[in-house]
Amino acid sequence: MNALYDVPALAKVNLFLHIVGRRDDGYHELQSVFMLIDWCDHLHFERLDNGAIERVDSTPGELPEDDLCVRAARALRQATGCAHGVRITLDKRLPTQAGLGGGSSDAATTLLALNRLWGLDLRRDALARIGLTLGADVPFFIGGRHAWVEGIGERLTPIELPRGHLVLIKPPGGASTPRIFAEPSLKRDTETATIQGFAANGNLESMMTFGHNDLEPVARALCPEVGEAIHWLADQGLSGRMTGSGTAVFAPCARNQVLSPAPASWQVRVCSNMDVHPLLDWCDG
Repeated sequence: MNALYDVPALAKVNLFLHIVGRRDDGYHELQSVFMLIDWCDHLHFERLDNGAIERVDSTPGELPEDDLCVRAARALRQATGCAHGVRITLDKRLPTQAGLGGGSSDAATTLLALNRLWGLDLRRDALARIGLTLGADVPFFIGGRHAWVEGIGERLTPIELPRGHLVLIKPPGGASTPRIFAEPSLKRDTETATIQGFAANGNLESMMTFGHNDLEPVARALCPEVGEAIHWLADQGLSGRMTGSGTAVFAPCARNQVLSPAPASWQVRVCSNMDVHPLLDWCDG
């Protein structure tokens, strides 16, 4: 039996999210920049030679029925014919229904870790193809770099971003992503942006205020706490917006930002962005 301890699964934020069209199959064409940040879940893996795939949780509560870590392990084994098993322990630190990509990141870290633990030596593009069957954001985390995102989220162009800091707020309320995308009032015709236009902003603070999030007005109507968190950031002199389909919001800030007391039910955290994912060198290609 081998073990890998305390393997991170990073969060991401969408610096902006533009809906630029809708396909005939109902999927939305989007543009975004995904940025890796240093808030993360932690996972522990133990190889089991009896072929079982198990998941336990280091925090109280029932495990989700459709667990992405287990699905990732099963998908990897099905794709390779590997006979090994694994016991996965998840230390869940990222909030759910936040737009931070936590479940997708857990799945990506599972694929990267088991690729090494099981001695499979799959290349990154092969892991990304498996990851895409689990969720549109999984290949981004396997890629391990900030990315310009297009299509329905499957077209990724790695980019570099300046280092900086941001404050993140997750109010307790959530919003259904399918419901947001199905809302008739959702803006679906934002003008197409370019990487060059985005990069011309120069510093990270300007990049974080580039464009807007087309999902935010709908999410604010479904979850008023999103607007309350953005107003709270404005009271701190910070310009906030929602990430992804929410309901977490963020704003660029100073490294030692002083913040007024927030409602006790909110999760508030000052984060930094990352240069690359810590597991970037865990597979080739």
